[in-house]
Amino acid sequence: MSHASHSSRVSQDACAPGQPQLARLVETARAPVTFYLDGEPVQALAGDTLLTAILTHQRHLRISEFSGTPRAGFCLIGACQDCWVRCEAVSGAAGDVPLTRVRACSTPVQAGMRILTRAADVDNTHGGARG
Repeated sequence: MSHASHSSRVSQDACAPGQPQLARLVETARAPVTFYLDGEPVQALAGDTLLTAILTHQRHLRISEFSGTPRAGFCLIGACQDCWVRCEAVSGAAGDVPLTRVRACSTPVQAGMRILTRAADVDNTHGGARG
């Protein structure tokens, strides 16, 4: 595959809203869990990792804060750090929302979690746009 065609494919993948990377084939009877992905409410199933929950809704896991390119996890065992996403801490105080980084491959999704997949310097909109 030439470099040009690879770049073109990456661009298309990054701009494929509503095109999930993963399709759920089994274990569909587990309880639904609502969490927020870049500000939008979405559903996962109880017991899903954040990686699974996110990739059943979009093509990539996050946008790299270093290169601006889409990432989808690599080792899937918590060693490579390719799956870091940001989680908003729930706070009643006005002002900046504290963010923590979590490994999506080993963090179970929880109801009400607020997950951000873009770094603020990649997209100036708080949390970025899903895509």
